[in-house]
Amino acid sequence: MHIHILGVCGTFMGGVAVLAQAAGHRVTGCDVHVYPPMSTQLTEQGITLVEGFGADQINLKPDLYVIGNVVSRGNPLMEAILDLGLPYVSGPQWLSEHILEHCQVLAVAGTHGKTTTASIAAWVLYESGLQPGFLIGGVPSNFGISARLPAQFSTENTIGVRPWFVIEADEYDTAFFDKRSKFVHYRPRVAILNNLEYDHADIFPNLEAIITQFHHLVRTVPHQGLLVVNECDDNLGRVIEKGCWTPVRYFGGNGVSNGVRPHAGSDPITDPLVEWGLTPMLGEHNRLNALAVISAVSYMGITQETALQALQQFKGIKRRMEVRGMAAGVTVYDDFAHHPTAIKTTLAGLREKVGDTRILAVIEPRSNTMKQGVWADALAPSLSIADQVYCYSADLGWDVGAALQPLGKKLHIESNLDDLIARIVRSTKPGDHILVMSNGGFGGIHTKILEQLTQRARS
Repeated sequence: MHIHILGVCGTFMGGVAVLAQAAGHRVTGCDVHVYPPMSTQLTEQGITLVEGFGADQINLKPDLYVIGNVVSRGNPLMEAILDLGLPYVSGPQWLSEHILEHCQVLAVAGTHGKTTTASIAAWVLYESGLQPGFLIGGVPSNFGISARLPAQFSTENTIGVRPWFVIEADEYDTAFFDKRSKFVHYRPRVAILNNLEYDHADIFPNLEAIITQFHHLVRTVPHQGLLVVNECDDNLGRVIEKGCWTPVRYFGGNGVSNGVRPHAGSDPITDPLVEWGLTPMLGEHNRLNALAVISAVSYMGITQETALQALQQFKGIKRRMEVRGMAAGVTVYDDFAHHPTAIKTTLAGLREKVGDTRILAVIEPRSNTMKQGVWADALAPSLSIADQVYCYSADLGWDVGAALQPLGKKLHIESNLDDLIARIVRSTKPGDHILVMSNGGFGGIHTKILEQLTQRARS
């Protein structure tokens, strides 16, 4: 089958493209951001890329168009597909029908930690000899790729044991024609519910709407499957209270915690990391991520000891507290954090590592929710751990200065990226740790800071 993917350079759709190609399909794709690193990864897989969404791409005559959620009505190619009555499906639906249908699925859902937890799960299964497939919204350093098929994948296997597939289960909507969350398509046998907060203000009117979507996910997990739930999260408690038909194993609490009461027949997990010590990752949030995985993989018969041994070899994920380099005695980190909770926990993890050494937090409020100012009141408290805070204020429709005013003299705001970088570099001292937080490329700020620090050291 020849499939043409609209929005192919997104993390999820790029993963779908890689999986489709590996499964034997002919894959082409288009996007408005056809440049490295995703373009390089895709072309290395033999996938032909087209810049833009020109209607003339119907001349490729694929058997099916697979539509990413970046595409909306008014898109020239999409309008041509609709006018001509050509066949199309969403990315999650295609993935479900052509890949996941032939696998047993472990899905990782939550406002935070999906990428890290899914990466840990894939690595633990791999180290345990199960050779899983995966599609993750980041690049686990142990694998060096974001998506691959299981070693034993076959569309002909209707009798034997199906291989495992780990997927980062996003609550964002599926496509312009399917407003259900992506994860509703995945039908997992095991699902991790890591946490739940309000996010994605561009598509969800309130927290209750997200809770409803999470409960839709719960409804798809079979009675013989397993739900792994963070016991310390009140909102997940509300999800389970809406109805649950699957055994539940809780992690992170002590039987009853923060108003969340274990579902009948639940099985709380003990905390083996207390005895064994923390994983190579930093912070309490990563302890919870690891506990979730240890609990989930018990369903496959993997012991705590085996899982913990694998965890000691886990190398992390690109853009999750990734050290981008050192210059003039200063360490520069890159992190995807863009929600106040993620910002706070990321800073706490770094503080745990560096002690009293100065932390310079650099933030770009870039996500759709952040740009709307939904978290304005929570932003200053989330950054309070840092010794200095640098905020890039371009393209914001709200007064970030007023919101961050409680930070006092440690706050620095710039609307020009070059001015922001110059101010950061001027204020650094040997031994400092610069933590850059954004869900985008941030104009290559990491490299530019390191280059200017190197130049300053040489002068």
